Amino acid sequence: METYAALQVLWWLLLGVLLSGLAVMVGMDMGVGTILRYVGRNDGERRVALNIIGPHWDGNQVWFILGGGAVFAAFPLIYATAFSGFYVVMLLLLWSMILRPLGFEYRSKLPSAGWRNAWDWALFVSGLVPMVVFGAAIGNLFHGVPFQFSWNLTSTYTGSFLGLLNPFAILCGLLSASLSVFMGAAMVMNGAKDAIFERARTLARIGAALAIVLFAIGGFWVHGMGGYVLTAGPGAGVPQTPLQQSVALADGAWLANFDAHPALWLLPAAGFAGMLLGLLAASARRSHLAWWLGALGWLGVIGTAGVALFPFLLPSSSVPAQSLTVWNASSSQHTLLWMSGFAAVFVPLVLWYTSWAFYVMRGKLDVADVVADEHAY
Repeated sequence: METYAALQVLWWLLLGVLLSGLAVMVGMDMGVGTILRYVGRNDGERRVALNIIGPHWDGNQVWFILGGGAVFAAFPLIYATAFSGFYVVMLLLLWSMILRPLGFEYRSKLPSAGWRNAWDWALFVSGLVPMVVFGAAIGNLFHGVPFQFSWNLTSTYTGSFLGLLNPFAILCGLLSASLSVFMGAAMVMNGAKDAIFERARTLARIGAALAIVLFAIGGFWVHGMGGYVLTAGPGAGVPQTPLQQSVALADGAWLANFDAHPALWLLPAAGFAGMLLGLLAASARRSHLAWWLGALGWLGVIGTAGVALFPFLLPSSSVPAQSLTVWNASSSQHTLLWMSGFAAVFVPLVLWYTSWAFYVMRGKLDVADVVADEHAY
């Protein structure tokens, strides 16, 4: 494989890693917000849940920044097209996410029950909405996104916000939210005791069971769905634009990569295994094992979607021949080479720091200790 093509594939893989990190780490934080009002039946119990994730939520935002930065630098045409076309969705996502740090910082600053209750609902919204949007965005890729290019590569979005809320996208959004709830519940189990632990355990089992069902339904759905096939173009590793290729629609095309390379079926198998074994681990009160298995489930789900779509990154339903792929949407070889060098340094550093932070902040929290601590959330 030529150097440029190898770098393009490498950054497609790294993008998958960063999206998986975002789903696991940020999704875990948002899962805690989503389940906050159930696992905590009074103010003290809710503060325990918030302080379990409190030392980590802001550091986990690094995955969100890395994911956005990777798309911007490695696949700039994807960034420009998606952010302009999904402008309303992006605003909805950002405004809901802005509520989360405000909720963490301001919730316990006043003793008023009404004040704290309002912020609890804000944390619920800021936890659930972004994860539904995240899953729905990936689901929409399988149907194609309504955009097209002019001769000078100016993109025009021809769809509507409501058009993004199609049934398959909603299913993917619910799958994302279910896995987020599972990860958040496993995290609460890691740091809570007694009643809070048991409520989180119940939600972990529900989240895992629902995710298994939704992932299975999604698989059968994709099997009968029409997909895109790249039939002609300059080829891998050659500088190109979306105006230089031909794309055909074919039934079952999204499974072509799995049929051509049977080993890839290990990815959906890993997704199901992670969710099923995570369910069993949560039932057995093995919360740390359940968390890691939930991460495996996320990797399997995102890996399955990425492999099914490859080489497409942003298929166009308006003009399929102008779909964005790994080959026509990436940066130059020089840019990807420099980015690879920085990634080789900073991605391991982020992993090390994250692991160190979780190790230092390990242990269980008591309601009395949290309430007595004036510096606690």
